[in-house]
Amino acid sequence: MSGNGPRYQVCVRCAVENDLVGAEEVPQLYSDDLAKSRLALFGRRYRLWFFIAVGWFLYLTLGSGIELWSSVFLVVLVIATLATPVLHFLGSARFNAELARLTP
Repeated sequence: MSGNGPRYQVCVRCAVENDLVGAEEVPQLYSDDLAKSRLALFGRRYRLWFFIAVGWFLYLTLGSGIELWSSVFLVVLVIATLATPVLHFLGSARFNAELARLTP
């Protein structure tokens, strides 16, 4: 929001939350397409962590009893566990840029 006084340099969401303007006076904060895009962005950002957690859960509950595949599965899980924080860190600039583009 722009202007003089209490509304100067206040984001729309903060203005609605602090009762500076009514919700009907401002456009919808997140359209449906924007909300879906943001959800997909966060899904892409954290899916590696989800798959690593599911992989370790499956290995510890089911995979350790299989003779050949348990060692292959363990090696893949260890490599993925070591690579995921690096990939997460390297993708942070792209994630922040896309999030800034999708933030109203």
